[in-house]
Amino acid sequence: MNDQLERLNRLPLRTNLRGLSPYGAPQLDVPILLNVNENTHGVPADVRAAISAAVTEAAAGLNRYPDREFSELRDALAEFLGHGLDASNIWAANGSNEVLQQILQAFGGPGRTALGFPPTYSMYPLLASGTDTEYIAGQREADYGLSAESAGRQVKELQPNVVFLSSPNNPTGTGLGLDVVEAVYAAGEASQTIVIVDEAYHEFAHDGTPSALTLLPGRERLIVTRTMSKAFALAGARLGYMAAAPEVTDALRLVRLPYHLSAVTQATALAALQHREALMADVEDIKVQRDRIVSELTRLGLSPAASDSNFVFFGGLDRSHDVWQQLLDAGVLIRDVGIPGHLRVTAGTETETTAFLTALEAILAGQAKLPA
Repeated sequence: MNDQLERLNRLPLRTNLRGLSPYGAPQLDVPILLNVNENTHGVPADVRAAISAAVTEAAAGLNRYPDREFSELRDALAEFLGHGLDASNIWAANGSNEVLQQILQAFGGPGRTALGFPPTYSMYPLLASGTDTEYIAGQREADYGLSAESAGRQVKELQPNVVFLSSPNNPTGTGLGLDVVEAVYAAGEASQTIVIVDEAYHEFAHDGTPSALTLLPGRERLIVTRTMSKAFALAGARLGYMAAAPEVTDALRLVRLPYHLSAVTQATALAALQHREALMADVEDIKVQRDRIVSELTRLGLSPAASDSNFVFFGGLDRSHDVWQQLLDAGVLIRDVGIPGHLRVTAGTETETTAFLTALEAILAGQAKLPA
């Protein structure tokens, strides 16, 4: 690795990229994979058949460039989101990460700043570096919460060009009150701050949880991003999207690559949207397993955070990395997010969740028998 780093550093790499590590989680061959918040239920058979048929039809025209405006897909995404949105409000790209990258290409860049509130999605600073945008790490409360007063004050003081608000937050899984979004937007008025609310996991939120989509009218600097990777079980298809004022989508057309969404991607996403009932049924099952994890971890004396996502962040571990390794040895891979005493686990199928809870309980019982 040191030799690889040395060879990399011999290249005329941009200064702000030197010393960085690429984003990534361990991809290991173990029976139970619960570390990257995938939808482990897979794509239902009827949805797979619909996708296969749609892709086969699209294949007949692969000698031609795809619809660069992906008009049919934008119509379908607007219909799915509701809230009075139409195609002019919608943009999509190869995963929500590319949407975020395009936003930074349009509104960030040299001499500009992006504010995030760690612990949060670790791609935010990497996307900032990739677009030569200075990343500023804001402050959260001791319990990793973020209040409207604190967030608004930090935005007013720091005057960032872009703000990342993750709701539900990753890795904590906690939702963000709309009062926080409103406070941040108002505080960024003088600096004309673009406010991004990353709702990658919103479909897993508890019933009645409002979306920042309700705040879009009259707020041309507000962007709400979503993904089909999680609830739609399409992590391998790479389709993320956003809703915003039409002028924001016009801005992203200035930086997007030509024909950036392939015909195959568009066909896949459309077929999934047309069969979303089956996919949303799996979402409900995942929520049951998530709540089960929270309940069982509490029973085991740990401290899980209230989760509105498809994963659970939990603390109360004396030797968290040792627990992570012992789970891996037992064939269960979860995520060590680098926060002492804490780990994160994806809510999988009932069988996968049982395997995780059984292994963890055995590990904790074994640790309890060790001399202090």
